[in-house]
Amino acid sequence: MTKLSVNINKIATIRNARGSNTPNVVEAAQRIEQFGAEGITVHPRPDERHVTYNDVRQLSKVVKTEFNIEGYPDRSWLDLVLEAKPAQATLVPDPPGVLTSNAGWDTIRHQHFLVDVIAELKAAGIRTSIFIETDLKLIEGALACGTDRIELYTESYAVDFQKDPLIAVAPFIAASAKAYEIGLGVNAGHDLSLDNLKFFAQQLPHLDEVSIGHALISDALYFGLENTVQMYLSKLV
Repeated sequence: MTKLSVNINKIATIRNARGSNTPNVVEAAQRIEQFGAEGITVHPRPDERHVTYNDVRQLSKVVKTEFNIEGYPDRSWLDLVLEAKPAQATLVPDPPGVLTSNAGWDTIRHQHFLVDVIAELKAAGIRTSIFIETDLKLIEGALACGTDRIELYTESYAVDFQKDPLIAVAPFIAASAKAYEIGLGVNAGHDLSLDNLKFFAQQLPHLDEVSIGHALISDALYFGLENTVQMYLSKLV
């Protein structure tokens, strides 16, 4: 069964709008775990506009399921991850000023950089994943970088799903099959939702984990957090 990891960045965004501690990010993560999610994901950025470095430190003490820290692997992010020691570190190639993650790694062009980063994380016992698009050559490149998993960047699937689900998912089926064939685990994330998640998971038999934040937290405004987590879990059965 594919695991659900909930990205709680948007909860931190709401908190930061008032400069207080409401909603409480740590308490939200604990409740999400209690409601059945198998992981908590955060993506701290240098400007700390949502999840802060201190949030990560606090969460590392209380998260009992899989803790996944995403981000661009500069020195400050790496030091934070090595301090927090999550189960998984997901490397994302987003520069500091970008609004949200919008591209995958070129694992061929950036191979030497990624090799060094991944080696440092794995030496600390942290599983690694590379945020990537569906180009099969880049997935082969991910293996050469030494990563344990890839995370398929699914925005194009979400956009094209509205037009033709089978065409939308086809490159992701091929990418997942290639990753499985060469021994890489497969995660996925970005714009997955209640509308498109079940079909995606059904088409990718080797899908280990999905990371979902924006859509899930938005749905929770209508359905409540506990109900929403359960609704997403039901799509992965």
